[in-house]
Amino acid sequence: MVQITRFERARLVTARALQLSFGAPPLINASADSTAYTLALQELEKGVLPLTVMRHYPDGSVEKIVV
Repeated sequence: MVQITRFERARLVTARALQLSFGAPPLINASADSTAYTLALQELEKGVLPLTVMRHYPDGSVEKIVV
């Protein structure tokens, strides 16, 4: 299993938090005091985040990582 970098993690969480703040349905059960950011973090930790990381390498290859 490929690990994501801290920069990829930050990008994923902020992108998902933005989606949630614009009305996307959460993929986990949310408590009343949850924020979009905490929901996005919990989705990432549980592995249900519907996003993909694409790493582009200098040799022209591309690696897709489904989170």
